[in-house]
Amino acid sequence: MNIIMKNYLKLLFLIVTFCSLESCTKFVDYNPHEEFKITDQDYLKSESDYRSMVVSVYTPLQWINQVVPIGEIASDNAVSGGENASDVLSLQQIDDYTHNAVNTQLTEIWQSAYEGINRANYINQYKAANPAGVAVNFAGKDALFGETLFLRGYYYFTLVKMFGDVPLFTDRRLSLSDSKSLKRAPKADVYKQIEADLTAAIAALPGVQNEKGRITKFAAQALLGKVYLYQNKFDLAATTLEGVISSNAFSLVSNYGSIFLLSGENGPESVFEIQYSNTSPYYNWGGATRGQGNYAVQQCGIRGLNGSSDMPYAAGWSTNLPTANLANAYQAGDQRKNVTVLDIEAYKAANPSYGISYQVAPYKNTGLYNQKYLPRKGQTSGQIELNYLNNFRIIRYSDVLLMAAEANAKATTANETKAKTYLNLVRRRAFGDNNHDISSSGTTLYNDILLERRLELAMEGDRFFDLVRTGKASATLGSKFIVGKHELFPIPQTEIDISGIPQNNGY
Repeated sequence: MNIIMKNYLKLLFLIVTFCSLESCTKFVDYNPHEEFKITDQDYLKSESDYRSMVVSVYTPLQWINQVVPIGEIASDNAVSGGENASDVLSLQQIDDYTHNAVNTQLTEIWQSAYEGINRANYINQYKAANPAGVAVNFAGKDALFGETLFLRGYYYFTLVKMFGDVPLFTDRRLSLSDSKSLKRAPKADVYKQIEADLTAAIAALPGVQNEKGRITKFAAQALLGKVYLYQNKFDLAATTLEGVISSNAFSLVSNYGSIFLLSGENGPESVFEIQYSNTSPYYNWGGATRGQGNYAVQQCGIRGLNGSSDMPYAAGWSTNLPTANLANAYQAGDQRKNVTVLDIEAYKAANPSYGISYQVAPYKNTGLYNQKYLPRKGQTSGQIELNYLNNFRIIRYSDVLLMAAEANAKATTANETKAKTYLNLVRRRAFGDNNHDISSSGTTLYNDILLERRLELAMEGDRFFDLVRTGKASATLGSKFIVGKHELFPIPQTEIDISGIPQNNGY
């Protein structure tokens, strides 16, 4: 044995000897608490911990805020508007179909959706036992985890309908190093996982929640029906959506306009809403969608608006402006037109006592504004632009009825009677009579249902995705829409740089 090895063994012996003494306990049995460090061993020790962490899985719903305006601006329903051609450039590019992989709004949606997935995965890892290996059981635990499954399904649905094939993982929260080895899963596999999550959520969730805004069984059923519809699984969609309708848990309110007022939030036809509040004590313009308020409300307001104290609206940035094409699609007598589209000049003329003045939208002016989410006085606080409390109505009962109508019309054995029944329930609310009922059949009936979706759900974020999934985008949007490219948005360049995943076709 050489001298170096002998000296090494002597040193090792000394270390072992010293570390058997009390003075070396910290070295051998290191506890991060002694350095005031918090680890995952400190989480999920009680029912309260579990419930608080599930709330954190809801939070990124607010961050994917721009999916709604993008769903309109990319379609024939709206234009980007704004101050000039570079104002909110990411939306201008989407409107002009010049968007590419460097787009802040698309990057934010991608990152926020995956943050929601990571949070859902983290807590789902510890359903049976917490990070310390201890089971924490309490009444309602299965239902609570049903909420996380719905949320993960919703985040993946957002990603797959926008980007197509996307990285799919469900077993754990990914680390930064994991991101370097991500692969894109086929869209069919992503949909299969969404279906599994939502099916499990339906089995676990109650039909009614004590707290408004929490996910219910019927929200999961409605979303699953929509997921089936996006895959042209019409038979499954019809059956699933029928479960929501037959529950009698929802109804159409008589006054369409009341849905979008503060008093109408989480109302009788609300199946799923993204909740917003106006109590954020800080502002962060670098993360405009990451406060508690609904940033998209400020975006669509009338620029420089002033008037008397009883004039209900507040000023905004003239973004996401409805088109004349949308306004002209409504028939005379359809109450949805004036609820959806505000003609500011007509409004000013009809209300001279308000003394209204405003700045004409400088860019792509249509003279029309998104009244469903128009900023109103008294509904924000603090940094007002970032703190509007308007909930996004993501799935309404009328949407369920129209999806069920479409599914029944396109089912293997079509049930056109049922399809027209559901379609005409929506139309009767819109017109206040039975005189505008649809009696068509076949392809005409199908197209009537799709048109009704446009009119009923305008400015709520569905239009572009409906055009794409039904194969009508090119014919509707014209030459700017390139078939084989624009059905999907580009994968953010930052994600490609990190993981090396391939880009979508044409970008």
